[in-house]
This record gives sequence, C-alpha cells and structure tokens, in this order.
Amino acid sequence: MEHALSPATLTELRRPRTYPAVSVLTPTHRREPENAQDPVRLRNVVAEAKKQLEADPAVPRERRIDVSRQLDQALAEVDLAHVEDGLVIFAAPGEHQVWSLAREVPERVVLSDTFLTRNLVSAQASERPFWVLSVSTDRATLWNGGIDRVTEHRAVGFPLTRTRENFDAERQERIGDLPSTFRDEGTRRFLRDADTALGRILREDPRPLYITGETAALSALDEVGSVTKDAVHIPHGGLAHGTPDAVWQAVRPLIAAEARKNTDAVARELESARGRRAFAAGVDEVWQNARDGRVRLLAVEENYRVTVRDDAGDHLVPADSGDLDAREDIVDEIVEQCLETGADVRFVPDGTLGGADGIAGVLRY
Repeated sequence: MEHALSPATLTELRRPRTYPAVSVLTPTHRREPENAQDPVRLRNVVAEAKKQLEADPAVPRERRIDVSRQLDQALAEVDLAHVEDGLVIFAAPGEHQVWSLAREVPERVVLSDTFLTRNLVSAQASERPFWVLSVSTDRATLWNGGIDRVTEHRAVGFPLTRTRENFDAERQERIGDLPSTFRDEGTRRFLRDADTALGRILREDPRPLYITGETAALSALDEVGSVTKDAVHIPHGGLAHGTPDAVWQAVRPLIAAEARKNTDAVARELESARGRRAFAAGVDEVWQNARDGRVRLLAVEENYRVTVRDDAGDHLVPADSGDLDAREDIVDEIVEQCLETGADVRFVPDGTLGGADGIAGVLRY
C-alpha cells in the first residue's frame, strides 16, 4: 500500500486514462473493535464498483474484465492490519494502486477518465510530511515522516552504504591522537554523496528536513553539503542503523514544537486578517473565495468534516450523508483547490479556530 504522495506521483495520478478510471474510497479503522467492520465494508464497496462497471454501456466487455481484474488484485494487496483512517483504490485498464490515508474519506465509487485525487491531496497536507536523514560513517538512511510515524524511504539511492573496504586501514592503525573519523576524506566524500542524493529527492518532493547523527557528523555534513545546510540538526547517533520508532522518538519533540509554533502563527495571521477585512470563515464563504483563487492562507481544524450540497450553484447548504448531490468531502475539495491556486494550507488542532466553524482563510485581496 502507498503512503507518500510526491508532486511527481500526483501529476502521474492526475493524467487522463482510458475510460473507465475507477476510484474506490472507504473509511477504515486502526483499532479494535471498529476495524472488525473493515473487511466486509471493503468487499462491498469493491463489489459496488464492479456493479457500476457492468451497468455502464460505455465500457466494452474486454475493458470491463480488465478493470475488474485490477480491482481484485488491488483488493488482494490491502493489508487491513496496517490501515489508517481511509483507503483509496485506483483501477484502470492495465493498472491499479492502493493508498492508505491518515485522514477519513467518504465511502464512494467514481468512474471517470481521471482518478479522484482530492482526498489524497488533503490527507498529505494534513500529515505535514517531512524528511529525516540519519548519517553515520558507513550508512545514510532517509526516513519519510508523517503526523505520527516515520518509515524508511528506499528509493533514489537510499539507503547509502559504505563497506569496510572503503575505509583507510592505515588511519585505523595509527596510535595516539587520532583525527575524528568525520575528518577522513573518504567519510566526507560519503557524506557529500548523501547530500547530492538528497538534493535530487528534495527537488522532486520538497519538505522540511531534519538530520540526525553524531555532533561531528552534523558538523562535517555542514561543511561538505549544500541542501543539508538549512536543515534542523538533531545530535543523536546510531539512527542510521536504527528502527523507525527510535527515529520517531528522536524527532517527535521537535515536530510537536514546530506544530505549536505553526498553530500560533496561523492564529496571529487570522486575527490580523480580521482587522484588514481580508478574512473568510465557514465552509460556504471559504468555498466561494477558494473557487475565485482568493485564498492566500487556509486554516482547517484537523477533524473538521461537513456534508453539504449546492444551492443553485451559489452557496453550500447543510446536507445529510446519502442525500442526492451531497458532497461529503467538500473540505478536501477546498484544500485541493487552495493548493492548486498556490495557497498555504495549514491543519490546526480542533477548537483552534473558535467561531470560524472549523475552517477559515486569509484572502489575497
């Protein structure tokens, strides 16, 4: 199952497909007893997707069989023991993907010529993704960070390793006042290679960066690196060979402190916008401004969800789940629209926005 949505991956997901591109969404649960319903619910929503394929006269028989097979393969790949709060399956002729999201999604099936990506985009924004690079003399490990965990990122050259044969045996045999291992030219070259590999990843998927390692390693990386110079340093050795939980425990206090700082900054910006009459609050007002590209900063409480429907295309009005034309993921739509128009999207703890009904924005004009 996929977790990390890079800009390049999102671009690939958004490209047009041969009809039908099927998007299947369903809520999932991390813990008992709620997760007991997940297997049945998942099978039912996939069965509904197949039913819609059967009933669609625009889908030729061979293509219907192909996409149904892709749905079955995707279903077999779902690991319900490790799901989060939502699951998205994409299936089209010749391809399928399974995404686990740390944000709830509405249950739905959509047949189109593109995949439905707004829930992925919103989930990624709410996770506040970051990178952690852990370095030692013989290994550089990259970790993909989210709201409550890190996982090892194995791509684009990572992890980088250095065998014992690469080390300077003569230096190892010296006695007396040994120079630091991180002053060794071979080690510095290795750190420079790690910096270069990380640069390629940051160009494709820019995120906040944290670096762990011995103090001497961090100092050496500062001297030889470029993209790592502005990273947050965490003097903690051993994590290049460590476990995801050990890395998470090392970075967690800094992530929490940064989240508090961001929340305070958002509150100040919103208060300032009120005074300048550049403030929007509530789902309807924010939605209208988002459609016009006027939102510069969007603030959303982490668990804010609301079901609405259009009122003649001019306003959103409250609706019940299951109502005709109900839009259960309107918040995710707004998040995606704001990101598309260059807005800064921030998710804040529940209750932060006071009387703004869970969602607010700072306007450009």
